[in-house]
Amino acid sequence: MKQTARHILAPIALLGLLAAGAPAQAQNQGVTKNEIVLGTIQDLSGPIAGFGKQARNGIQMRVEEINEAGGIHGRKLKLVVEDSGYDPKKGLLATQKMVQQDKIFAMIGTIGTGVVMASLPTLLEKNVPNLFPLTAAREVYDPVHKLKYSFAAPYFDQARSGVKFMQKERGAKKFCVIYQDDDFGLEVLRGAEAGLKDIGMSFAEKTSYKRGATDFSSQVAKMRGSGCDTVVMGTVIRETIGTIAEARKTGWSPNFIGTSASYTELIHKLGGKAMDGFYSAFQVAVPYLDDPSRNVRDWGTKYKSKFNEDPSVFSAYGYSMVNLFAMAAEKAGPNLNVDSFVDALEKTTYSRDMFGSPEYKFTKTNHLGNAKSRIGQIQNGRWVAVTDYLDY
Repeated sequence: MKQTARHILAPIALLGLLAAGAPAQAQNQGVTKNEIVLGTIQDLSGPIAGFGKQARNGIQMRVEEINEAGGIHGRKLKLVVEDSGYDPKKGLLATQKMVQQDKIFAMIGTIGTGVVMASLPTLLEKNVPNLFPLTAAREVYDPVHKLKYSFAAPYFDQARSGVKFMQKERGAKKFCVIYQDDDFGLEVLRGAEAGLKDIGMSFAEKTSYKRGATDFSSQVAKMRGSGCDTVVMGTVIRETIGTIAEARKTGWSPNFIGTSASYTELIHKLGGKAMDGFYSAFQVAVPYLDDPSRNVRDWGTKYKSKFNEDPSVFSAYGYSMVNLFAMAAEKAGPNLNVDSFVDALEKTTYSRDMFGSPEYKFTKTNHLGNAKSRIGQIQNGRWVAVTDYLDY
């Protein structure tokens, strides 16, 4: 009996030891003596590949700089990049591959709400932090979860502040809205409605369009007919340009204000002079090569030399998010794991960087680093900041 008991108890004890070691092993996935493995999923072949490639370049540039400086507590960063084609199904497969095969420590800067949401269950199940995705959807930080962190002011808050700015600072008296008929557009609509309610106003006209639309003549006619002097834009690039161009063509010149979804140099590059006067909320500024800041100019010159193209706002996003990761990982100390990283992330205040980003701060109960945005306007074919961060 005693021998049988020993034979039975020994495997049980071994299983107990294995179980006890499993969390520690999971905690240290992607961290070795010499390396920290990061993953990012970008659109490199789909409809927003231009943005995805720029974000990847910015991420890669900062990773290489950190490694050239000796890494983080002696560990070099290894970057694993996968292409989603802006397809959530491909994004899920990429996530599974990076978690199971590449053993990433954290996912950083994934682009696209659909792709991010498809990847989240796998990341959360495997104890892999999802950091600073390139989407302003509230679901990426709310409800609070130990592994979900966002640095992008939500579209809802951008629109809410935007309408108050237009009423207070630009004398808007009557508002219309045009929005994409999906979750993104509805976030803009709801945020703007909340902002107008705060100041005792409502929309004179609301009109929408299906994703992929190219003709906005009927929407412009409806809004013009309402007599509104300010149009809130729940639009991205092509739709922003198309709506404003149609209004200009008909001789209608209200003020237009969008969100960070339309804050890109592509608006004035593709839309030309007609885009002058367009307002948009933003956080990180377009890094023009002749920026007043020498740091930005030097950074832009280095970027162009490396990638043979001008940097964009998405290049700056990518660069900044790796910087946030590195500061928290450095503060976490040599014994880096998920718990020590999260603890450091939530105890650090991140100052504004050379791109004019806001001060970021995360806590145990708030995983959105910043909810404020600035307002920019296209003036003479380039974006110019017309406010600092709004506190409406």
